[in-house]
Amino acid sequence: MSEPTKLPELFGCMVFNEDTMKQRLSPASYKAWKKCITDGTSLDLSIANEIAEAMKQWACEKGVTHYTHWFQPMTGVTAEKHDSFITPAGGGRVMLEFSGKELVRGEPDASSFPSGGLRATFEARGYTAWDPTAFAFIKDDILCIPTIFCSYSGDALDKKTPLLRSMDEVSRQAVRILRLFGDTETRRVTPQVGAEQEYFLIDKKDYARRLDLRLCGRTLFGAKPSKGQELDDHYFGAIRPRVAAFMKDLDTELWKVGVLSKTKHNEVAPCQHEMAPIYADANSACDQNQLAMELMKRVADKHGFVCLLHEKPFAGVNGSGKHDNWSLSTDTGKNLFKPGSTPSQNAQFLVFLAAFIKGIDEYQDFLRATVAFAGNDHRLGAQEAPPAIMSIFLGDELGAVVDSIIQGTEYRETGKRTLEIGVDVLPAIPQDNTDRNRTSPIAFTGNKFEFRALGSSQSISGPNIALNTIMADALSQFADELEQSADFQSDLSGLIRRELTAHQRIIFNGNGYDESWPVEAQRRGLANLRSTADALPAYVAPKNVDLMVRHGIYTPHEIQARYEIHLENYRSVISIEAHTMADMIRREVLPAVSAYGAELCRRLEEKKSCGMANVYEQSTAQEVSRLTDGLLSACRKLEQDTGTIPATASEAVTYCRSVIVPDMKAARSFADRLEVLTDAKYWPFPVYSDMLFYV
Repeated sequence: MSEPTKLPELFGCMVFNEDTMKQRLSPASYKAWKKCITDGTSLDLSIANEIAEAMKQWACEKGVTHYTHWFQPMTGVTAEKHDSFITPAGGGRVMLEFSGKELVRGEPDASSFPSGGLRATFEARGYTAWDPTAFAFIKDDILCIPTIFCSYSGDALDKKTPLLRSMDEVSRQAVRILRLFGDTETRRVTPQVGAEQEYFLIDKKDYARRLDLRLCGRTLFGAKPSKGQELDDHYFGAIRPRVAAFMKDLDTELWKVGVLSKTKHNEVAPCQHEMAPIYADANSACDQNQLAMELMKRVADKHGFVCLLHEKPFAGVNGSGKHDNWSLSTDTGKNLFKPGSTPSQNAQFLVFLAAFIKGIDEYQDFLRATVAFAGNDHRLGAQEAPPAIMSIFLGDELGAVVDSIIQGTEYRETGKRTLEIGVDVLPAIPQDNTDRNRTSPIAFTGNKFEFRALGSSQSISGPNIALNTIMADALSQFADELEQSADFQSDLSGLIRRELTAHQRIIFNGNGYDESWPVEAQRRGLANLRSTADALPAYVAPKNVDLMVRHGIYTPHEIQARYEIHLENYRSVISIEAHTMADMIRREVLPAVSAYGAELCRRLEEKKSCGMANVYEQSTAQEVSRLTDGLLSACRKLEQDTGTIPATASEAVTYCRSVIVPDMKAARSFADRLEVLTDAKYWPFPVYSDMLFYV
């Protein structure tokens, strides 16, 4: 079947979306599906059968023979098991079938997925269940049906289930607030998310020659190249033709599966780029970001690239993250974080703003924990990403509004300002009332909040679960109070002022990179959880467990399980990196520098025998020999310490952070100095200048 060539026809052509369902379902079944989405009602099996048959026919017309329940286990990536549509028809023939039961529920083996103790290894049964709010799509000629994933006992084993729970909860609490303001039309409030995705592209040939990239996703060795990002010439620079061809194909593939890829550009570091989509509901945004990361890797391979999603593939240049743009919108089309034009609308905006500020302040440690993992430890607070200290940037105008409320003074609006460019033929440009602050972890950008601390490789589900839930908690407290009010306007004003005053410490409009900020943050009582080892215990802090359990997002067992999984993941990542580093040192670096040292000695003896000057050979040979011995000693210590990682997960994380990570840093320092000294033809793998400045 030929593919559409015009963009409007191309977009979503591989998605069983609402328009397709409307065309292929009976009016009664379409109406029942819509009611399921809006009201949360269950679907009758006969309706599910009709949807399944229509979905199968649509997919088969596009050459599909298999389907999969596409789910997001707690590995951080997606999972799928492919089943064909065929069923025996007698006489050695087959027919194609797909029932409502097969659509609605699947049963993959759950024994090898992370569970954090929610089930024993021998308890293999797990269930997938169709998420009717997410559209099925075709990927690699497979019909992919987004599903949740749970254990035999009903515990959530995935990232989608708690996200859906948190979306329902923030909607319930937000609607309660809207009713107080006379809004009787809104039935649902939906978190909207746009996740900007950063990534690196390197040549496939260089990737193949680096064991660390293949096993760890980042380079464990690498001296700083002569040129990095100092000239600021890559950011928003002209896109190289080879990269542009990749980006064009990536857009096409993303558009086919309904991802609203909007913006593409070069990022700060050489070989670093970004893709930014238009926002979608949080559930779809999480699904689509997982799809985007997968498609980036696949399309890169077709163009002779490898797409690196690690937070810090190369030392000395910027790493990669995600900017999670988060807001709340009603089903009537209103953005609840957009300041209004009337006093009532602005009062409503300020209630939601106060709830957000309150929630971030009270649960700053939990929000920090949702972006804590080994890869992100290389970024946060490293003068390229926001600090590990959670704070909110409001900007000049909104900051002044908040200050006036706290101080009880009159706010004088500055009015819309213009920027005079100084060129006669250019008109004055309207100036935004809020500047951007790239050093802030959470910045208000006019009608949304941008959470900038996410790592580039992680699922965006966890951080958005936290944002949804802490917002729901604050709104719930506000609604409880205001619903009992005898004087709504007076009590509303008092509540806003009280909460902004109580939580103003979390507001910081300054430079998060300044050395004085951690000192000031400590004075304010803000948490500074510098590493994963520092941050992860917040997952199971009693107040955070209570938050999640009270709002029905996790059971106590489910949140404990996620804590255990994060601990184990950190230990495994650091252990893999340490073993990979030791292997590369022993099998690649030491033999290479030993051979080069021997060559220097041979040249030295030849020059001595001829009475020639030999300062270079002698001094270099001595330095290479000294550094080689130092590298061997550091490698031995790394191997010894790696062999004594504690068995208890929490102790292992602390040990890895305090012992293994410094061991690796010490070994790398010797190897990187040897790289600089060693003749290029002896060095065993591509260096930074080769990889970052490929032809």
